[in-house]
Amino acid sequence: MSIKSKSNIYIQGMVLVIAGIITKIIGFLYRIPMSNMLGDEGNGIYSVAFGIYNFILIISSYSLPLAVSKLVSARLTNKEYKNSYRLFRQTLLFAFTAGVFAFLVLYLGAGLFEKLYCKAGLAKPLRVLAPTAFIVAILGVFRGYFQGRKNMVPTAISQIVEQLINAVVSVLAVFFFMYIYSKSSGAYAYGAAAGTLGTFAGALSALIIMLAIYLFAKADILKENNEDVTIREKSVHIQKVLFLTIIPVILSQTIYQIGYTLDDLIFANIMKWRGFESVYVTKLQGVFNTQYNQLINLPVAISTAVAAVIVPSIIRFVVQNRPTEMKEKINTVIKINMAIAIPSAIGLMVMAKTIILLLFPKLVTYHNLASQLLITGSSAVIFYSLSTITTAILQGNNYMKLPVVHSAFSLFIHIVLVTGLLSFTDLGVYSLIIGNILFPLLICILNCIQISKKLGFRWDFRHTFIFPLISSVIMGIVAYASYFIIFRFSGINWISVLFAVTVAGSIYFLLILQLECFTNKELKTFPFGEKIAKLIYIKKT
Repeated sequence: MSIKSKSNIYIQGMVLVIAGIITKIIGFLYRIPMSNMLGDEGNGIYSVAFGIYNFILIISSYSLPLAVSKLVSARLTNKEYKNSYRLFRQTLLFAFTAGVFAFLVLYLGAGLFEKLYCKAGLAKPLRVLAPTAFIVAILGVFRGYFQGRKNMVPTAISQIVEQLINAVVSVLAVFFFMYIYSKSSGAYAYGAAAGTLGTFAGALSALIIMLAIYLFAKADILKENNEDVTIREKSVHIQKVLFLTIIPVILSQTIYQIGYTLDDLIFANIMKWRGFESVYVTKLQGVFNTQYNQLINLPVAISTAVAAVIVPSIIRFVVQNRPTEMKEKINTVIKINMAIAIPSAIGLMVMAKTIILLLFPKLVTYHNLASQLLITGSSAVIFYSLSTITTAILQGNNYMKLPVVHSAFSLFIHIVLVTGLLSFTDLGVYSLIIGNILFPLLICILNCIQISKKLGFRWDFRHTFIFPLISSVIMGIVAYASYFIIFRFSGINWISVLFAVTVAGSIYFLLILQLECFTNKELKTFPFGEKIAKLIYIKKT
């Protein structure tokens, strides 16, 4: 592979990563005004509906972009242009079938889900999400096809447009529906359904963009096919390979996602069994899923996305049988992961009350509870980030089954523990926090043991965990002190938070450089890394 080709792959990967980070940030930002308008009860209905929707998507179509990308890329590498195009068309048929299945489950099963989850009004947002599931299935195939052709731009553009449309429509729809149905007994259910309208509009917009890009590129694709003289691949073989590629991804992601929706199911039913009112239970779920989970998931998504750009190079070194370089990349990707996750967890813990007050000013009833949940459960950021990246590393080294087994075992322990705590203690929603920490922690431990055992990898605990933790603790002290000083003089929360985050973030950045968490070689692989390396002395390894 030429230097130019490697550079192009890196740039394409960065485009997709940057687009992923932008969409996560947009998704986080629009949920803030929407959550404030919906209230705790509306958030409870909305988040439970989305948990079910995401689970159905994983079973039906979540794995399609990755599978199509991988299979198309393999055929194009061998210049099998016709076979790659035939695979694309057959996968579209598969996606159509899977999309119809997802639509029927969500639309026809909405009433049943409402009863199972003890959630009045849950059927409304589920029925709005039903056609969205069909659209997402088709959309995933188009995205995977272009990614397999080493063109990440269509996916990046469609993701950003999808999230922007989603944000605008969701916020406006919730505003108008909550106003129109303000006097209705089902106002919160209508509000939750309005929030899902944005998801539908965003997915539809993204599909239209992908179709337009495909039609524009179709002439070149067909011209490419005409130059292909390779042997025609049988349809049966394509379908077999497609299923064998999809199944490991489905199993792995299903176990991850089902934990969220199972928690909703278990929590609602056990709390009802113990005599708590359904509205109160729904509000608690709204606090947990929105004010806690939403803040936890953002740094996890960002740290994983940033680290993911290096994962393809790990796979390349595995294929080329270059174990030394592969281990170096694993060390780098985990250090990046932890350098983002650890300070995020400490920051959320230290600034919990002020952040909740800043982002959710209208959700005052459970403000103290939300703050305590964030303080108690912020460490989940570290464990979810590490479990996700170590899973990718194992699967990139062709150990596909190990992370699935680890996740299944951890999920079993998680379910037993959460069920027991809810049934026999008065911990209530804190039971979910304990489970939310234990589940990824167990996966981390099991994954890390196997990475050491199977790959012969030696962990650099000082630079990966200890030094970032020390830097983060100092950062947390600085953040708290900065906030306290500025708030004492200004009395304005948002100014105090902004100042504290800026100062503390700068201190953390300087500390991890001074403690040599990253080598010169590693720094120079980052954006603007060479300029940073020139500003500060870092001992070469």
